[in-house]
Amino acid sequence: MSDATKDAGLIQVLAERLEKQRLPRALAMKESVDRGEVLGDQDIEFLEAVFRDTAQIKPALDAHPEWHDLVGRLMHLYREITEKALENEKKAQGGTMGL
Repeated sequence: MSDATKDAGLIQVLAERLEKQRLPRALAMKESVDRGEVLGDQDIEFLEAVFRDTAQIKPALDAHPEWHDLVGRLMHLYREITEKALENEKKAQGGTMGL
């Protein structure tokens, strides 16, 4: 099997995972943190898996510049989620410190 065939298969699997699992979950998390909620343990585990998977597929992504814009947008979304979640966590901790 050629590298191009392997990459095409990998990209197909990743696109399906993105469409059916990762993007819906990320958008739900974004809505949650935008409402001021904090991330739960499962949300954090999800983000860790996303970042771990991204590091593993980086060589394939590097070989396909046509995916760079999409990956960049996704990473921006994940960054927005984590930054807002951290802000919410700090607010939540600050609100309980006076109790």
